[in-house]
Amino acid sequence: GGYGRGELFPYSDVDVLILLGAAPDAITQARLENLVQLLWDLGLEIGHSIRTVDECLSESAADITVQTSLLEARLVSGDTALFAQLQARYREALDPQAFFQAKTAEMRLRHAKYEYTAFALEPNCKESPGALRDLQVILWVAKAAGLANSWGQLATRGLITRVEARQLMEKERAFKDIRVRLHLHTNRREDRLLFDVQTAIAESFGLASDPPGPGARRASEYLMQRYYWAAKTVTQLNTILLQNIEARLFPQPSVPRPLSSSCGDCFNEVNGFIDIVRDDTFETTPSAVLEIFVAMTERPDIKGMTARTTRALWHARNLIDDDFRADPANKARFLRILKAPVGLVHALRRMNEFGVLGRYLPNFRNIVGQMQHDLFHVYTVDQHIMMVVRNLRRFTMSEHAHEYPFCSALIANFRDRWLLYVAALFHDIAKGRGGDHSELGKTDAFEFCRDHGLSEADTELVVFLVEQHLTMSQVAQKQDLSDPDVVQAFAGVVKDERHLTALYLLTVADIRGTSPKVWNAWKAKLLEDLYRITLRVLGGEPHSADRELRMRQQEALATLRLFGLPANAHEALWDQLDVVYFLRHDASDIAWQTRCLHDKLGSGRPVVKARLAPIGEGLQVTVYVKDQPDLFARICGYFDRKNISILDAKIHTTRDGYALDTFLVTDATFAKHYRDIISLIEHELCELLVSQAPLGAPTRARLSRLSRHFPITPTVEMRPDERGQNYLLSIAAHDRTGLLYAIANVLTRYRINLHTAKIMTLGERVEDVFLIDGPNLNNPRVQVQLETELLDALSN
Repeated sequence: GGYGRGELFPYSDVDVLILLGAAPDAITQARLENLVQLLWDLGLEIGHSIRTVDECLSESAADITVQTSLLEARLVSGDTALFAQLQARYREALDPQAFFQAKTAEMRLRHAKYEYTAFALEPNCKESPGALRDLQVILWVAKAAGLANSWGQLATRGLITRVEARQLMEKERAFKDIRVRLHLHTNRREDRLLFDVQTAIAESFGLASDPPGPGARRASEYLMQRYYWAAKTVTQLNTILLQNIEARLFPQPSVPRPLSSSCGDCFNEVNGFIDIVRDDTFETTPSAVLEIFVAMTERPDIKGMTARTTRALWHARNLIDDDFRADPANKARFLRILKAPVGLVHALRRMNEFGVLGRYLPNFRNIVGQMQHDLFHVYTVDQHIMMVVRNLRRFTMSEHAHEYPFCSALIANFRDRWLLYVAALFHDIAKGRGGDHSELGKTDAFEFCRDHGLSEADTELVVFLVEQHLTMSQVAQKQDLSDPDVVQAFAGVVKDERHLTALYLLTVADIRGTSPKVWNAWKAKLLEDLYRITLRVLGGEPHSADRELRMRQQEALATLRLFGLPANAHEALWDQLDVVYFLRHDASDIAWQTRCLHDKLGSGRPVVKARLAPIGEGLQVTVYVKDQPDLFARICGYFDRKNISILDAKIHTTRDGYALDTFLVTDATFAKHYRDIISLIEHELCELLVSQAPLGAPTRARLSRLSRHFPITPTVEMRPDERGQNYLLSIAAHDRTGLLYAIANVLTRYRINLHTAKIMTLGERVEDVFLIDGPNLNNPRVQVQLETELLDALSN
């Protein structure tokens, strides 16, 4: 290990092999155990093995890790002849080809563990793709093949250039420097650049945060962007070197076959790889820098680039200048890549890895490796954009149609879907500049469309999508979709079916591309509901409350008949419900609640019923009880104590003064034990409402590491709703257990009535909207006091 290489890190293990000429007798074994104990007593963390030469070779043949350790072993002390015997027999048994295949397979598995990306927000400077281990793999396989023991020797043998060797040495020193600082800062063997330590490590390098202001960046962001650029360089050179070493170990007869391209005689196909015709192909024909990606999208059977092509392209990215970007032929090539029926995502990712995409779109270069501390994106900005394009492409693939059937059906009939990919490229391109990134990105998108000759209609669509890419999500998750005015206003934004469909597809792809944890079936339902309602309005069908009411009631009655209820079983309950109730609840919810309550009205005892949520994960819980001022707080308090998250709440009061509240809740254990949990909730929550016990204090839950180290300032905003009858209370804060209960406690103290609660969870961040009314809310002083107490509750 590292001790064998002579590069021990502060808190790394000291790995030693005690090599014997023959198996130890009892006395020798006892002496060796005493030696190891003595070393531990001295404070050395010893990882040791006691073996003979035969045992070493046997273990080496069975375990690639042991084989690798012996490859770089050095004699610390002892019998030089015995060590020489081990080295000679090891070399004799070593199969460089098998070793290469085993180490590269091991590397691929490690890359898979880290999701094939060097751009994780908390990378491991030893194990992540593009980090120290990738550098070590190169030297291991080169040494096993007898090619080189150092970067300088690799250059001498012609496997890399002198410039590349210097780059590798620089990146290796940089990663080692980070690893040493991590060990010393944490006082343990810690190789992960966790959020907790990023700022301290950045400051140890002399990096400082910008003064507060628009676009200001933290010291940690500067550190991480440098890290990502270094990892990207290592990834490229790792590819070049491993391909060159493989070519030496597995020589194959090469029969170049010309590959047709629009830039003339530039490329050949060699054993399934694309190869430049001459070493100076890119210098003599700069347009080939883009054309190679066009060729690879048109030939999906091509496995990749040869090592010399990879190297030449890596150095040729600087050929992309203003003249290159202004060339109409290169503009046409870039559009051909975007319009490619297959291979687009691979092409864009390769272009990003090689720095070609950032050179062709200069504003894109600014976001490469840029972190996002908004508490819900888990990728750097450029990697998020790649994920959004990938998600859009998956909508078009039949093998993925089961994932998003509605999206797949819509995109199948969408003309010029490549315009969606253009919008995806630009939707977040202005992140980090300060100001509204949607507005700034809109300008970038317009200039791109104008410069690339897009029609006025296509340009307008792309610019619209970039400007409005957050709108549909905000309307669906924060506003009342049963309100005709909300739907009418949104329809006025999208204007026609084409814009609505494009925005819906981009919105789904965007949310799915922020983090694997952000998307859920509930959000999918809200967005699809908004799409379908808006489509009816755009089709000339008014969003009539009366018509919607009749449709839902008829559908609910049809469902009730299937359960054999008397024809008039619904009347007593429905007579106490107003139009708002029917508009805010689906027909299936209306039918379910009617079945649960039709024979329990006026009993005086609370009714609590739960079932698996009709859409997605979680449970749907309905509470029917005589209304009381602190009811919402009591229910939230129960879920808080059970560590159950509330995804959505619909609050309704019947004409005869009963609360009919519906909650969508979720917990990690629901899927396994939902029957037991349903029974428990129905019993315990009912008993709680009967007991009228005093409200308990909200849980003081710990924030996540991400929230602690990248805090957001809680915000509270209150404004009259569109009709001026109620108030909209908007809250943004860190997500934590008990947050909704803390808010409900404050609302209870001010005797505020809650009509709806829209809970939008975005990773570690929540953005909740409540429709409320209450005495004295028109008084500005009361509003200020309420907002102040809410901010205190959010901060504690």
